[in-house]
Amino acid sequence: MLMDVTMKLAQLPVVLETTVQLGWPATTVNSVGLVLLACTALYAYPRTSVLGAILLTAYLGGAVATHARIGSPFFSHTLFGVYVGFMLWGALYLRNDRIRTLVPYSR
Repeated sequence: MLMDVTMKLAQLPVVLETTVQLGWPATTVNSVGLVLLACTALYAYPRTSVLGAILLTAYLGGAVATHARIGSPFFSHTLFGVYVGFMLWGALYLRNDRIRTLVPYSR
């Protein structure tokens, strides 16, 4: 997530081109980068990690919707946000006792 933030805030040409190809104005890159930075910071801080995970899930849902709208390849592009979301929540499950009590598993 931090790599994506860095690329957005640096306004790399590839990021600006891709943003326009996805149907978003290039002027939104900084705003989206700052939102992603805030969500990632909340996720990284233990006391607000659940809120950060919820916000990052919403962010990734927007990415999925954007790729679905333009007809990107399904498994590689459209579902990529879902894959990241599973990893995000999986990592939170491993580091947060409250999440483990909410989502028990049987051995």
